[in-house]
Amino acid sequence: MTEHNTYLRPATADLEQLRERFAPIIERVAEGNLERERKRIFPYEQVRWLNDAGFGTVRIPVEFGGLGASLEQAFALLADVATADPNVAHVFRNHLAFVEDRLNAPVSAVNDAWIKRFLNGEFVGGGWTEANGLTQANMATRITAADDHYRLTGSKFYATGSLFADWLDVIGRGDDGELLTALVRRNADGVTLIDDWTGFGQRTTASGSARYEAVRVEREDVFPAAERFSYQPHFYQNAILAVLTGITRAAFRDGNTTLSQRKRNFPQGLDPNPTADAQLLAVVGRISVDVFTADAALAAASRSLDHVVAGRLTGDAAGARRRLVEAWVAVSQAQLTIIDAALHATTAIFDALGASSVAEEKGLDRHWRNARTLASHNPTVYKARILGDWFINGTDPVPSVVTTGHGGQGN
Repeated sequence: MTEHNTYLRPATADLEQLRERFAPIIERVAEGNLERERKRIFPYEQVRWLNDAGFGTVRIPVEFGGLGASLEQAFALLADVATADPNVAHVFRNHLAFVEDRLNAPVSAVNDAWIKRFLNGEFVGGGWTEANGLTQANMATRITAADDHYRLTGSKFYATGSLFADWLDVIGRGDDGELLTALVRRNADGVTLIDDWTGFGQRTTASGSARYEAVRVEREDVFPAAERFSYQPHFYQNAILAVLTGITRAAFRDGNTTLSQRKRNFPQGLDPNPTADAQLLAVVGRISVDVFTADAALAAASRSLDHVVAGRLTGDAAGARRRLVEAWVAVSQAQLTIIDAALHATTAIFDALGASSVAEEKGLDRHWRNARTLASHNPTVYKARILGDWFINGTDPVPSVVTTGHGGQGN
């Protein structure tokens, strides 16, 4: 029996048609990427181009005015954007996640309004991570009732995409200690966004601080965190993997271009012409495998999330937990795979290039810097152990729901 009480519907889009739709814009996004990286210029125009073309509504079913993409198609498109500019792609992570959350929400006048906002191009930024080293378990951000509305007070870091946003998705504790998420207008009184991100990667994602001082939030824009969509951590992690996949492709592309332009080879080379040197060609061949591996792993992980959605659409409540575990396993395996591929590709490509390849104007270092930064969001050091514990001991690997202080944005 099909479930009709949410906005989820079977995908109807064709990936090639979607790629044709966005290809001209993605090409424009690629222009100036190196300059933006070098001078730390935020890609306001580039994000707006994509959003105006409907990229932020790619997952909304055609029935409701969107593009009807599957999760596999949506993450493939996100990887395409990341190949052009990973910072632009990463800015969309929080927006796409909140769209997914509203698609999973019950049909209502409030959620109809959110779907309409998305279709009108309104954009959502993030704000979950507590400032000052606090975690969700000891969260200081408060969302307190006040007459017919709420008041939000607290501080966040890693507020990725907030400077590009119309709305900010913020988590905090209510009067009774319950975790709540509040959607706050970026220009509301009491909201302060601070460009204080100092990481050596993600330089133009606006991943700095956000402060909220008694900010008014309408009651219809506050939701219990426990009601967020079940595969939310999987989704956030997979979005990072899509960006890493794009970075892997970009390193391969730019490395190949640089090698093809080399005029002289190392004294130990097998051929005076670098493009005929078998050892250098082998480096390129190995990195092509990194690209293939990343693409394949991303597709497999994304399909596992579509499998979770399919279970919701058919009303398979009995199999819901199994599908969620299978998706966590697939996304975690993809995380280990794609991070290895991205870090290898962005480093090994220099083995096929001369010393001139490290010139700042070439910007080849940006691929490693961005990959290393993204790979550090949810460290892989724990994932292999948790996977092993699942396969050997059957220990449930899925993070506790956000109400316990764990889970959330990619675990």
